[in-house]
Amino acid sequence: MANIYSETSQNIIDLSKYVLDADMISPDLYTEYGVKRGLRDQNGKGVLTGLTNISDVRANKIVDGVQIPIDGELFYRGYNVKDLVKGFTKDNRMGYEEVAYLLLFGSLPNANQLEKFNRELAFYRSLPTSFVRDIIMKAPSRDMMNTLARSVLTLYSYDEKDDDISIPNVLRQCMQLISLFPLLSVYGYQAYRHYHDNKSLYIHQPKDNLSTAENILRILRSDKKYTPLEAKLLDVALVLHMEHGGGNNSTFTTHVVTSTHSDTYSVMAAALGSLKGPRHGGANIKVTEMFAEMKEKVKDWKDEDEVSNYLVKLLHGEAFDKQGLIYGVGHAVYSSSDPRKEIFKSYVEKLSEEKGLQDEFALYSLVEKLAPQIIAKERKMYKGVCCNVDFYSGFVYEMLRLPKQLYTPMFACARIVGWSAHRMEELANNGKIIRPAYKPIITDQTYVPIDNR
Repeated sequence: MANIYSETSQNIIDLSKYVLDADMISPDLYTEYGVKRGLRDQNGKGVLTGLTNISDVRANKIVDGVQIPIDGELFYRGYNVKDLVKGFTKDNRMGYEEVAYLLLFGSLPNANQLEKFNRELAFYRSLPTSFVRDIIMKAPSRDMMNTLARSVLTLYSYDEKDDDISIPNVLRQCMQLISLFPLLSVYGYQAYRHYHDNKSLYIHQPKDNLSTAENILRILRSDKKYTPLEAKLLDVALVLHMEHGGGNNSTFTTHVVTSTHSDTYSVMAAALGSLKGPRHGGANIKVTEMFAEMKEKVKDWKDEDEVSNYLVKLLHGEAFDKQGLIYGVGHAVYSSSDPRKEIFKSYVEKLSEEKGLQDEFALYSLVEKLAPQIIAKERKMYKGVCCNVDFYSGFVYEMLRLPKQLYTPMFACARIVGWSAHRMEELANNGKIIRPAYKPIITDQTYVPIDNR
């Protein structure tokens, strides 16, 4: 018997042709009406839809009235992310919690404030009684982002102040979710791994005295063991993925849904749905899959000509997924360099040495050098192109032995902080409901009785 939830009948296939006929719009009309598709112009400049105090992405500057590209810079609450990472790594401290405090409250914490904040996060790092058994273990999904979103929506039912959108209550809800995202993600994966892959089930409890990054590795691994470098690199990854301006898709989704005065759980579930897309949070999976094929097809990883030939095949739709893309290369804003990738790279190199994967790192570095040159030669470019943070993050997760199902949830465990800050900013300013305009282009029709159609 056919599965009605996954089978597509021939009638549905036939009807889908009408959908395409009804919905296709000529690309020329977007130009004619001055519509900026994706809310960006051809140079990647976004349409201004709001103001924010939370973060800033800088990719160009004006010199003598002309906009020129610069090495990308990312600022959290006015602090350069490079300085933040340098600060806590120099002191051999984990940075996720410290930077989360900065994004939520607008200033860097002193030692006493950070200790209190860590205690609050540890207090909330506990799921309701039987939640793992009754919710996470039931009908585990193969996609952890869907599992995470379902768990978040279910937590609404456990909250006695579910729809209260006062700032104190929303802050409490956000801090709970910041604490719980790692547990919901990893436990969801463990449930799927157990029921679908017949693997042993591990549900380890987090420890209050460990950082978020350390707890993720502890509850994920059967032996609960990890090296200091592994934890440090995951911590840096979480900080770099924590926030990226109000204009990225999932953060904009957070503003849009918050503007309706919806509850925190629905807002975060909507943001998760946005982040799940391969054009947003799922890009690093594509990078690792692309490199897996590259390592099979390219015999000499150090041969620039052979690597270049493979990259050209990617652009021509003759390799990997035939989409004509080199994944991890290019960004909507950055054209010269992505600061997150620049920060990441030195730590990636250190971990590759610890894992004995120097040859793989050398291949990534070679592609990083060659890909922008080849793209510029093969494609008509409106702005420069550079490798983005996804280029190396998938490789990092591979070295950390994270399963691919958790790549995007790890992104979410970081970005929940940024979403929380933007949700509270939207509520604090009590803005209008966000409602953009769409221009109808269909012509008027005369109703025809059914017998005459």
